[in-house]
Amino acid sequence: MSQFRYRAVSDAGEMLQGQMEASSVEEVISRLQDQGHTPLDAQPADAESGGSGLAGLFKRGPFTGDELAQFTHQLATLLGAGQPLDRALGILLELPEGERAKKLVERVRDRVRGGTPLSQALDEEHGVFPKLYISLVRAGEAGGSLEDTLRRLADYLERAQQLRGSIVNALIYPAFLMVGVLGSLVLLLAYVVPQFVPIFEDMQVPIPLITQIVLAIGNTLQAWWWLILLVLVGGIAFWRARLRDPAARLAWHGKLLTMRMVGPLLLKVETARIARTLGTLLKNGVPLLSAIGISRQVTSNRALDAALEQAAEQVKGGGGLSLALAQSQRFPRLALQMVQVGEEAGQLDTMLLKVADTFDIESKRSIDRLLAALVPALTIVMTVMVAIIMAAILLPLLSLTSNIQ
Repeated sequence: MSQFRYRAVSDAGEMLQGQMEASSVEEVISRLQDQGHTPLDAQPADAESGGSGLAGLFKRGPFTGDELAQFTHQLATLLGAGQPLDRALGILLELPEGERAKKLVERVRDRVRGGTPLSQALDEEHGVFPKLYISLVRAGEAGGSLEDTLRRLADYLERAQQLRGSIVNALIYPAFLMVGVLGSLVLLLAYVVPQFVPIFEDMQVPIPLITQIVLAIGNTLQAWWWLILLVLVGGIAFWRARLRDPAARLAWHGKLLTMRMVGPLLLKVETARIARTLGTLLKNGVPLLSAIGISRQVTSNRALDAALEQAAEQVKGGGGLSLALAQSQRFPRLALQMVQVGEEAGQLDTMLLKVADTFDIESKRSIDRLLAALVPALTIVMTVMVAIIMAAILLPLLSLTSNIQ
């Protein structure tokens, strides 16, 4: 049995929060429901809250991605429990830990109380809520199914966060390993190796070529480290400035998709993201052309953005989505075939969500395979480089020993 924190709403609409001893989160939720309460949130008592830790420290807006998904899910839960929209927002006003988030929810609630639709109230926050979010809420309001729409939206946001989190978590160890490898090599070359220069000069023995090369690299790093750092920073600044040019950015993003190891992984991740966005929008009654336009905003690859733009023009002219996407030759064949089947069966929205699930799984498998090769490769590179440096140091010493004998 463990302690769990919970937050719930009573039948009277009062906010309840506290701790409960239970064996699982599901048991906490079940017991709260048995007591006539509407559970909003339940998590282990020792778990960090959404606004704490690094995510809360470095977030740019009032909500992190996880907090926005949680807010959406809780709002759907309250509406499903029969709470009026303004009352539900008033209850959620007490939940965020950040002052900016509380003020945002308060502004939205006040607009709703004044008769403004929720979608417009969110849109007036000027960029805080994604266009996808606002469009889905507007579609839910128009169709009289705001609760169901919010639940689908919360599921979309949670899946997007899970995919992003799995990628970040998978890359943390290789990133630290790479920093460790580079740091160790720089330390050996810039500090350790130059200590042997006076020794080698006094030995008066022939210095092997490998030792001369390593010594030259070490001396260069020690004497010109500031220039090397300046060149690196300047190179990065130049590259970022170049990518601000739309044509250069389009060419680079297209090149990324064709790279041997990185390209297929990027394409799978972006395909899953685009398909889930399209499927979620269509499922909630958003027209196809509008859905394509919104989906362009979720991709970070300019080449795929251009492909979606071209597809929208062809769909506008009466073409099918699968054929329009195939014209760009950017998207995976499996995804195009599944979209075509969905169109023929009249279930395009459902099939797009299946495409997203399929490529989510493929993305995770590709990441696992990439890491399975990357970590040993970095270890081997580190071992080889250290062995070369040690050989460069030891060869003159062995030569001196043989001369003495």
